[in-house]
Amino acid sequence: MSDVPRTTTDAGIPVASDEHSLTVGPDGPILLQDQYLIEQMANFNRERIPERQPHAKGAGAFGHFETTHDVSAYTRAALFQPGVKTEMVARFSTVAGERGSPDTWRDPRGFSLKFYTSEGNFDMVGNNTPVFFVRDPMKFQHFIRSQKRRAENGLRDNDMQWDFWTLSPESAHQVTWLMGDRGIPKTWRHMNGYSSHTYSWVNAGGDKFWVKYHFKTDQGIDFLTQEEADRMAGEDADYHRRDLWEAIRDGNFPSWTLYMQIMPYEDAKTYRFNPFDLTKVWPHSDYPLIEVGKMTLDRNVTDFHTEMEQASFEPNNLVPGTGLSPDKMLLARGFSYADAHRARLGVNYKQIPVNAPKVPVHSYSKDGVGRTVNVSDPVYAPNSYGGPAADPSATDQAGTFYADGEMVRQAYVLRAEDDDWGQPGTMVREVLDDDMRERLVSNVAGHLSDGVSDKVLARAFEYWKNIDKEIGERIEQAVRQPVGV
Repeated sequence: MSDVPRTTTDAGIPVASDEHSLTVGPDGPILLQDQYLIEQMANFNRERIPERQPHAKGAGAFGHFETTHDVSAYTRAALFQPGVKTEMVARFSTVAGERGSPDTWRDPRGFSLKFYTSEGNFDMVGNNTPVFFVRDPMKFQHFIRSQKRRAENGLRDNDMQWDFWTLSPESAHQVTWLMGDRGIPKTWRHMNGYSSHTYSWVNAGGDKFWVKYHFKTDQGIDFLTQEEADRMAGEDADYHRRDLWEAIRDGNFPSWTLYMQIMPYEDAKTYRFNPFDLTKVWPHSDYPLIEVGKMTLDRNVTDFHTEMEQASFEPNNLVPGTGLSPDKMLLARGFSYADAHRARLGVNYKQIPVNAPKVPVHSYSKDGVGRTVNVSDPVYAPNSYGGPAADPSATDQAGTFYADGEMVRQAYVLRAEDDDWGQPGTMVREVLDDDMRERLVSNVAGHLSDGVSDKVLARAFEYWKNIDKEIGERIEQAVRQPVGV
């Protein structure tokens, strides 16, 4: 026993027994003064914090990012200077499933990163697709609810999903991605990660640029067929989580190379479609990928709850040299994500070790549940007693842009190529090969054949014909005349 640490209470007090409660005699009732028993039961009843609203099921690991190429002409951010190596944590997830749902459901995958930079924490909240279902944050909550469970019976429902999608044409690009091969990655190691949103960079001279982040997997893109994914959901619901853990445990450290698309600031004003629309991609022929560096995951978590379930990512964690853009979804997420963490983990969630920056913090935040950092006077600004003072020279204008106009409810002014069907149609015809198109038809037809009502089904066929007439007709035929019937 001398080599085994002795059990204590959470206050560090030695415990008399790991097995037996304090009772009145061996056969008598338990006693309320058994504080260790009370502590154990009370803690057990409170072990589960609320799960995330979307992205509840996920896992990740720690690692580092190293900048290998010089992009200082575009950003002054310390982590993106040549040769800089930055510690980080990554979390991958599904969107609609609950905390215990299978990893292999057809769903976009979250791709969230936190970099512990020398200038504070920098977060990127992305997905494994470069686009999203909606372009206005008013629809985001409704979209998420349509992908989850029905209120009346607690069941997921394909009719609800397609009802929302077919009434929201801007979803077509993302739905095409989702129903294709990349809708179910083979593992998290075999998928890309994208900022999806347009962000801004500013260099040391104050020049601004619009940017998109592309983390390309060094393991290569691979996927599961619908049949493989369905089988794996029953055999190993934690397949993706297990794969990442075992790969890192065995020294097979996954990595991703970061590339950027960079648009000169003035280009956005006259580009042929709105470059801040989250349902669109920028053609690489216009804005080619520029290599920046490499992200490597090489350390597993040691306490899943503390280091992963409580990890909090938010796009408003922006360091000097980085900023937001007029992307309406991004601007809303700048509030929404931080607010979700305060609701789920408490107002002092940034003091949880996995979320805490690795640089000194000198803020005027005070008190609140869960606070662990001591506060000393003065607790207000301005003050004349040596409290921290803002330093404009340490910041920049990377999140600022000119805007004016009447107050309206409209998601962007339409430009020449601002339609909802063009990019998904190009994807179907020019990006996918014949085998990919065959699987796309099969995936969509299978999904539509499972509980989708006639009125929604009719809209779904029209939806796909708007994307590509031939694909739409093949999907309709596959649903109406299934093979073998």
